[in-house]
Amino acid sequence: MLKSRLTAFIAVILLIGVVSLITIGIVFAIGPTITHTAGLEHAAGTIVSINPDHSFMLKTANGTIEHFQCNERCIAGESHMRRHLNEHAHTDVYFMHVNNMLLAVDVD
Repeated sequence: MLKSRLTAFIAVILLIGVVSLITIGIVFAIGPTITHTAGLEHAAGTIVSINPDHSFMLKTANGTIEHFQCNERCIAGESHMRRHLNEHAHTDVYFMHVNNMLLAVDVD
């Protein structure tokens, strides 16, 4: 009887683990699409400068500098962006191409 209870306990733990890993994988795969809509691209690096017209420059890990123009949601988070600029913190930018310009939708 002890052996069957132990086997059932191990089976339940393994089942919970497998279901958890599958769920985490699904959320990881579709998470950015849910929060940032489909069609957005991602860039990561550090903010080099923020201009008065609400545009900013981002230096990526490979050393290239990209120029982004903020939309309304990005402008609302400008204080957060300034903190990233002052602290040289890692910054994720979700953007789309609009009229040969990179339009930042969300900056974190």
